[in-house]
Amino acid sequence: MAAKKKTAPGRKQDRARIAGGQKYEVGYETKKTGRSASAVKKAVKKVGNSRERVEKRLGR
Repeated sequence: MAAKKKTAPGRKQDRARIAGGQKYEVGYETKKTGRSASAVKKAVKKVGNSRERVEKRLGR
């Protein structure tokens, strides 16, 4: 019998983070917040990769 896959917790944790080096994730945040890509990258460097903290820093 195969083991049950545990994907939901991993996906939730992944969505809570922003990979500053991933162009598509930075692009998503630029569209969502209306800020430039460099502003998003600076926010990630300043406050870490938590999506919640980055959006708070960008004023969303």
